Amino acid sequence: MNVHRPIKTARELVEAWLVDGAQETAIAAVASRYAVAISPDIASLIDPNDPADPIARQFVPDAAELTLLPEEREDPIGDKSHSPVPGIVHRYPDRVLLKAVHVCPVYCRFCFRREMVGPQGLGTLTPTELDAAIAYICEHEEIWEVILTGGDPLVLSPRRLTELMERLKTIPHVKIVRFHTRVPVVEPSRIDDALVAALKASGKATYVALHANHPRELTQEARAASARLIDAGIVMVSQSVLLKGVNDDADVLASLMRAFVETRIKPYYLHHPDLAPGTSHFRLTIEEGQALVAALRGRVSGLCQPTYILDIPGGHGKAVISAAAIAADGGGCYTVTDFRGGEHTYPPKG
Repeated sequence: MNVHRPIKTARELVEAWLVDGAQETAIAAVASRYAVAISPDIASLIDPNDPADPIARQFVPDAAELTLLPEEREDPIGDKSHSPVPGIVHRYPDRVLLKAVHVCPVYCRFCFRREMVGPQGLGTLTPTELDAAIAYICEHEEIWEVILTGGDPLVLSPRRLTELMERLKTIPHVKIVRFHTRVPVVEPSRIDDALVAALKASGKATYVALHANHPRELTQEARAASARLIDAGIVMVSQSVLLKGVNDDADVLASLMRAFVETRIKPYYLHHPDLAPGTSHFRLTIEEGQALVAALRGRVSGLCQPTYILDIPGGHGKAVISAAAIAADGGGCYTVTDFRGGEHTYPPKG
């Protein structure tokens, strides 16, 4: 698909053959509530002739997003309840989220911050708000890691990123800076020498967590962009969301994790989808997720195993939700299940 600029409206989706003209009114209603943006790089990956295309499902709005369920929440993981000042989320003792910007180069249709991001969202921190956020980090010496997220922090210019990193450089108790981003996949040309230098300007150990959900997202361009980061000494890990119709298949999930490892990105988190408004069509059951994660054991290398987690609604943090491979049998021994489903007895300590 030959697209030269981001697609942001229902009319542009129709013109790009990503949405049928008969759906334009319904899609416009979705776009009026939730931000829409599809970068040219992502648009080029979509097969408009495949109604089940897993890339389109992640980025092309769907009328199903107008269906809201009682259990869904505007702030499903409870960011607001742990935000002492604008732009800071301090949920865990030794680390904070720093949300300097609430815009993205693309908008995922399952985003758990969909009520906060986009042109109608919380916007970019003002200079006064950013000063207060940095002051909070300075005042709390227990903060060992600062995680830049949002929004996507890599939409900031290298100049602004450098300025922000130089401010973090002056805080001695901050040892780790981590960026959460989709940019190497959705706009790989943005990862140039100036941006790489900006990410390293803090002088701290620097990590980039790349969000991708399907192996087709790891194009040669995306892998080259990741290599530019890794070759500069930045460690990369992955984040993915388990999504119905995208990667809820053991072979697809295995291919995705192998693609990360081949790109020198360590699989990190596989998120169970959050209870964000209008996203029920993406959610599968926890039992289905556990079965898929169990299917990875023995199927792919240990290097390819992500941690399956759930963000507990209400701001209570993450929980590992993989099915246990071991259970007490009631007789003092344990039953251990291997990757083929076979059960074995393990003796008690004696």
